[in-house]
Amino acid sequence: MQHPAVPELAHTTARPIHWVATATAISGVIALSSVLQPGSATAAQPQAETKAAPAAPAPPDPAKADFPLDCGPTKILVAKKAIGDLDGDGHPETVAVVHCDASMGTPPDGVYVLTQNPGAPGPRVVATLVNPKDRLTVTDFTVRDATVTATLLGYSSTDVPSCCPDVRSPVKWQWKGGVFIRSTPSGARTV
Repeated sequence: MQHPAVPELAHTTARPIHWVATATAISGVIALSSVLQPGSATAAQPQAETKAAPAAPAPPDPAKADFPLDCGPTKILVAKKAIGDLDGDGHPETVAVVHCDASMGTPPDGVYVLTQNPGAPGPRVVATLVNPKDRLTVTDFTVRDATVTATLLGYSSTDVPSCCPDVRSPVKWQWKGGVFIRSTPSGARTV
């Protein structure tokens, strides 16, 4: 047997304790790597956090409005309502068709635009599109694309009975220059 030129080092001799220590270290690394896994890989870039959009303000409730309509002993009835942002400020307005709750006949309608100021107890009337004193009935009522449209039924004279309106006028209102401008929709005919 030939002796090595360098003296034998203590750590070059494999003993059973070395194998146990090595096996324990490898087992620890494997166990630790199974617990600490990286996130799953995707081709997409991580999304930036987005803030939730603020909730849209609630439209004015016509049931809580104080309409400029004197109905005497009968109550005010909201016959129709429609909601839209008519002036482009990001806050919805409510347009309400209102009349007195008469037990007989067809009471004239009023059309009012309502807005709700933050912190105010109720909505307020900011515009009167149809005054009940004009003795008109409102039909085909809508709000779309910041435009209020309706058909107004009225009378050609005071001799025409209230039961039978003889004038039919399609109309529309749009907010321009700080006021509602009334016009006749294109292609509409008056009877």
